[in-house]
Amino acid sequence: MAQDQKKILLVEDDRFLSEMYVNKLTGSGFAVETAGDGQEALNRVKEYRPDLVLLDIVLPKMDGFEVLQSLKKDDRDRNIPVILLTNLGQKEEVEKGLKLGARDYIIKAHFTPTEVVAKIKKLFSDSE
Repeated sequence: MAQDQKKILLVEDDRFLSEMYVNKLTGSGFAVETAGDGQEALNRVKEYRPDLVLLDIVLPKMDGFEVLQSLKKDDRDRNIPVILLTNLGQKEEVEKGLKLGARDYIIKAHFTPTEVVAKIKKLFSDSE
């Protein structure tokens, strides 16, 4: 792995979507690990120490809002940027996600994987 390669944890329970995003992100130069449910996501954050978490909200075991709250309460993890990547697009859900500390809120149906990668690259370039 290249020294400056950014590590992303993709939390998505839909295998087809997960594989599609993994292919797109790795093809764009990112190192990607995945988690299929909320509890696994928290465990993977501890092991993998990602530079970014792409987090679905509708997940088995623990939803994305709960995962986000747990990450933001943890001193070691609170500064890891989280982008919510979901199909939940109600105004209340968007506001809740941003209020809980998500850096961005992306509705899957409104953005192509290429546009998602562009947003991720922008987030990394803005934070350097």
